Amino acid sequence: MHTLGSLYVVATPIGNLGDITQRALEVLKSVDLVAAEDTRHSGQLLSHLGISAKFVALHEHNEQQATPRLIADMQAGKNVAIITDAGTPAISDPGTLLVAAAHAANIKVVPVPGASAVVCALSAAGIVAPHWLFYGFLPAKSSHRRLALQTLKSLPYALVFYEAPHRITECVEDLSTIFEGERRITFGRELTKLFESIHSLPLSEANAWLAADPNRQRGEFVLIVEGAKIEESDEDHRQLRDTLAVLLEELPLKQAAHIAAKLTGIKKNTCYKLALDMRDDTETEENP
Repeated sequence: MHTLGSLYVVATPIGNLGDITQRALEVLKSVDLVAAEDTRHSGQLLSHLGISAKFVALHEHNEQQATPRLIADMQAGKNVAIITDAGTPAISDPGTLLVAAAHAANIKVVPVPGASAVVCALSAAGIVAPHWLFYGFLPAKSSHRRLALQTLKSLPYALVFYEAPHRITECVEDLSTIFEGERRITFGRELTKLFESIHSLPLSEANAWLAADPNRQRGEFVLIVEGAKIEESDEDHRQLRDTLAVLLEELPLKQAAHIAAKLTGIKKNTCYKLALDMRDDTETEENP
C-alpha cells in the first residue's frame, strides 16, 4: 500500500519579499508540484527565491476542473503545495475547493502560515474592539453592495473588507450612505509595499479625503469599519444594577464589576462606572 501525498497551503508575501517564512521556503523546495494562481507570477517569485518548481495552474476559472487531477496526484503519493499571487490561499483567493476535496479524500492538509492582508491591517490599525468580522470582497455592483452592507449595518464588530482600486471611491460612497457617518474607517493601502499607507478618519470625511489626492485611490485596499454601537436598554440596566447589588455585598468593587461584565455581556467600563455610582450612593445614604 503506497503512502498518500500531502497538500501544503503555503502563504506567500503580500508585498515585501522578506516576509516569506523559512518553513515556506523549505516546503516549496521539497514538494513535487506547486499549484499556483498565476504560474508566470509565481514562477518569477520562486525564481527570485532560488527555487525551481514544477507548476500547475489553479485559479478561480479552473479550480473545479484542476482539483480532481491534483487529488489523483496526491493519491499517487505526490506532495503538492498551493500558493496564490499574494497572501494566504483560500482566504478570498483560490484554494478552498482543493482543500475541501483533500479532506474528503483523507489527504493530509498542512497549513504553512505567513502573510495575510487582513491580519496585517488589523494589527496596525489600532482598532480598540475585541471582535472583528472579515467579509472579504463586497459585490461589484453598487445595488448589490448596498444590500450586503444593510445586512452588516447593525453588527457590533469591526468589519473588514478587501477592495480593488477601480472600485474604492464608489465602495466608500456606499459605506458612507449605509453606515453612520461618525463611524471610523481605516484605509490599509499597499500593505508591506513601497507606498504603504494606513490612515483612519470618520466615514463622513472619507470621500473628500480620497478625492483630495489621486494617489490615495491607487493600490490594493483593506478597509476596516468600526462596528455599530450597542445601546443598552432599560432592562439591561436594571439587570446590571441588580447583579452588582448582589456582588458588591461580597466582593471588592473592581472584582464585582469584572464578574458583572462577564455575566451580563455589558462592557466592563460601564459596569465599573455603575458600581462606583452605586457605592457612592450607598456612602451618601450612610453618611448624609
